[in-house]
Amino acid sequence: MNKLWDDLKDNMKEWGASAVEKAEEISRVAVAKGEEFTKISKIKIEIMQLEKERTKDYEKLGKLVHRYAQDDNMVNFTGNTEFFEIIKKVNNRNVEIDLKNNNIADIKKAYGIEDDEIGFKQNYQNNIGQAEEE
Repeated sequence: MNKLWDDLKDNMKEWGASAVEKAEEISRVAVAKGEEFTKISKIKIEIMQLEKERTKDYEKLGKLVHRYAQDDNMVNFTGNTEFFEIIKKVNNRNVEIDLKNNNIADIKKAYGIEDDEIGFKQNYQNNIGQAEEE
């Protein structure tokens, strides 16, 4: 009976040590993923700001086109620097948004993070103003 009791105690010690090791490993992974989730969230906020600025640029562009069409009956913007400056801003913001989305994808890939783990889908709204056109 003593041998049985000693074996049981030894097994319990092994299981306990194994459980502690596993818990430590899980907590390390959770901390690492938490840091990556924070990085991703920060980038998503930056993307939202860029999208907001892009929307304002589209609004400026629309007002410019409306003004020229109504006041001057002109819809040809060849050589109009104001028009092309706004277009350039929109294009630059689109590039920045794409880079940030790629950065998020790289972080997810490097750390094995799935979209459902962080509760949102990757933002591909940059496929030229889909939200603005709808």
